[in-house]
Amino acid sequence: MNKLSILSLVITVFAFQQGKAQEHRFDPPWNSPPASALNFTVPGIDNIPDLYGDIEDPQLTIFFAGNQFMVVDDLLTSFKKEYPQYERIFVETLPPGILAKQIKGGSITVGNLRITHKPDIYTASKRAISEMDDYFSHTQVYCHNNICLMIPAGNPANIRTLNDLGKPRVRVSMPNPQWEGIGEQIKASYKKAGGEQLVTRIMEDKVKDGSTYLTKIHHRESPMRILYGEADAAPVWTSEVVYQKLIGHPVEAVNIPTEQNTTATYVAAKLKNAPHGQAADDFLKFMDSPTAKQIYKKYGFTID
Repeated sequence: MNKLSILSLVITVFAFQQGKAQEHRFDPPWNSPPASALNFTVPGIDNIPDLYGDIEDPQLTIFFAGNQFMVVDDLLTSFKKEYPQYERIFVETLPPGILAKQIKGGSITVGNLRITHKPDIYTASKRAISEMDDYFSHTQVYCHNNICLMIPAGNPANIRTLNDLGKPRVRVSMPNPQWEGIGEQIKASYKKAGGEQLVTRIMEDKVKDGSTYLTKIHHRESPMRILYGEADAAPVWTSEVVYQKLIGHPVEAVNIPTEQNTTATYVAAKLKNAPHGQAADDFLKFMDSPTAKQIYKKYGFTID
């Protein structure tokens, strides 16, 4: 092989490696990982962003609604500071519909990992909690959230309203209503903005032609599709745009008018069979504290 060929090969390999690196520049986990003797995280392969903390003999297990992964770092750090007796906490931030199935079935498998932990606390929308009321011994409201549209910085597709999502060439990343409560609320907003015709266009016609993508994970997937140029707009909770901007990702928000919007109310619930009853009580008390409320406000949630 001559020098020119070797140089060409080196440039090709370097370009390939740079391209592959760029493909993962926005990949989760976006939280700060817990301290450990070894941190083995491979973007796009082994990153497990929705299982957090200490899975071995936890003193408290919390199933958070998936759109609250961004509060976990600050929330648990502050909770441990106020309640230092709890050193090992395990958290899941999977879609609330998936967490509900896990609670009812008693286990979940992610990749090759089977988890059988019973939660002490489950947080979700008021509607989701009410549908499982028999499972809980105590519930309390702790924050609220509204919907907006996440778009790439600069708004290249010129998205201004919900009706723009019905345009043929606009690529939409849409939360799947099968396991994300926000999906039904967004559909209600589509109906308010453009009637059943807009709902059908976005949720049926555009799904068929591929210009509407229904998420397979949850509130991490839409931001990633925006950041990697795979979507022009994504209806999300306002807190998600706030968070992406806080960590320096190039996204913007298009606000949805109040008359077309939906406000979600989030409820924290203690399981009747909570394995760590006192820890659950302490965490619920903390969730009602000024410290916890300020953390939620920091990430774009609203507090009564």
